[in-house]
Amino acid sequence: MRLDKYLKVSRIIKRRTVANEACAGGRVTLNGKVAKPGAEVKPGDVMTIRFGDKLGQYEILSVSETVRKGDAAAMYRVILEDAAVAAERE
Repeated sequence: MRLDKYLKVSRIIKRRTVANEACAGGRVTLNGKVAKPGAEVKPGDVMTIRFGDKLGQYEILSVSETVRKGDAAAMYRVILEDAAVAAERE
């Protein structure tokens, strides 16, 4: 699955256009490397997202084309998340 779509489906970022812009702007890394929006994600990958001066780091647990809102959080595990990042996602 594309990284920008994963960010939207997992609801880490609410809109795909915002996810695409974050990736294109170099604010998302995948396994320690700056990732483009079309980068392929798979279970076990670790992504880091920078929201201004805040940082969120997540391990991808599963990849699914569609998921219900209540089940979206099960797609990833939070490794590191600033409180402000968590508030932005809600």
